[in-house]
Amino acid sequence: MKYLHTMVRIKDVDQSLDFYCNKLGMEEVRRSESEKGRFTLIFLAAPDDKARAETERAPLLELTYNWDPEEYDGGRNFGHLAFATDNIYDTCQKLMDGGVTINRPPRDGHMAFVRSPDGISIELLQKGDALPPAEPWASMQNTGSW
Repeated sequence: MKYLHTMVRIKDVDQSLDFYCNKLGMEEVRRSESEKGRFTLIFLAAPDDKARAETERAPLLELTYNWDPEEYDGGRNFGHLAFATDNIYDTCQKLMDGGVTINRPPRDGHMAFVRSPDGISIELLQKGDALPPAEPWASMQNTGSW
């Protein structure tokens, strides 16, 4: 498994970039916008991690700006930790066998979500291309929130 990123939701892009980049010294390595989803993702890296972050897409801080105003209470501004795994199906099966609920199954062969015992959302991503859809994952429903 490989650590990828931590996601936090932000209310003001300029204010956040001023803090993380100008004051903390992080550097923007990529940005994407989704008209359909109405959000902007900004990925930052610490200076010593920038070259690795650009080639490996890790380790990163993901700033998520939702275009529609929203209040983030109860820690909702913290999003998730993300890890790449060699085989998302095997990883999810191992977690399930250990009593972990798969909150968002890897129906697409690419992405799943689980929660830590403290309720921290963990995103699992398939390394490389998505695996072909497979059961029981393809028909498994979401459970709880993620």
